[in-house]
Amino acid sequence: MTKYQFLRLLESSLSKISLEERQDILKDFEEHFAIGLEEGKTEEEISAALGSPRNIAKELVATHHLEKVETTATTGNVIRAVWAVIGLGFFNLVIVLGPFIAVASLIIAGWGTGVGFIASPLLVLINVAIYPGTFEFFDLFFSMALAGIGLFIAIGMYFATRGIISGFIRYLKFNAKLVKGGLKHE
Repeated sequence: MTKYQFLRLLESSLSKISLEERQDILKDFEEHFAIGLEEGKTEEEISAALGSPRNIAKELVATHHLEKVETTATTGNVIRAVWAVIGLGFFNLVIVLGPFIAVASLIIAGWGTGVGFIASPLLVLINVAIYPGTFEFFDLFFSMALAGIGLFIAIGMYFATRGIISGFIRYLKFNAKLVKGGLKHE
């Protein structure tokens, strides 16, 4: 593969990142070719030594999304990082997607429980409005107690969600390093 073919394939595979970052990456690879040509290597030897442009792009896109999720951990950024890491290999489909679904389910269940408990007095009042003869003070006081418990659950889920997302991001980074070439002891 020639330098031109390598760089065009790399550029098309990097379409998911910003133009400025893409240009920086392409300049770096042009320097690799320039250095290799000065050492007397052919363009084909240099491109073979660098590896597949698509695999390079997958790794760079995954790294980009992991860095982005570290700065702003929004739901969209986390999901994009998960998909980018899964894209590194079939192995990651099982290793990343399974824990992601489990963690997301736990977070959704915790928030659902907290919100449900907080909303329970409102549900008792709606029930009384629809069926006025069924009002009991026990239902009202019990629902108020559940609302208090729900507030504690919601506060706990706020901190748990932040911690779980942070831990999952570290897991994604670990997994990406493992797929890129193993963990090297420094």
